[in-house]
Amino acid sequence: MQFLKMLFWCLLAFLAAAFTLGNWTTVPIRLVGGLVADVNLPLLLFLTFLLGLVPTLIWQHAARWRLRQRLNASERALAAATATTETGPYVAPNDPAPLPIQPTV
Repeated sequence: MQFLKMLFWCLLAFLAAAFTLGNWTTVPIRLVGGLVADVNLPLLLFLTFLLGLVPTLIWQHAARWRLRQRLNASERALAAATATTETGPYVAPNDPAPLPIQPTV
């Protein structure tokens, strides 16, 4: 399994390198105030990829943190509930035996 994972990442790196070498052109970007920035196309695509990835990762980490906090709170509540009921086995009180029912005449 480790071999397949390594093969996948090597193939992905090769494809990224081939794409970068094949598309190494500059793209003009018009900025505020009439400024023009010449950016390489692979760098621009990588930055736009990160622009979409980073907020999603932040949201995912926040959701996992929130779920982890809820799980910890539930586990603490369960431990507290079981600790109060684990006082020992139930022992019936020493009540006298009930009187037998006498038939009425």
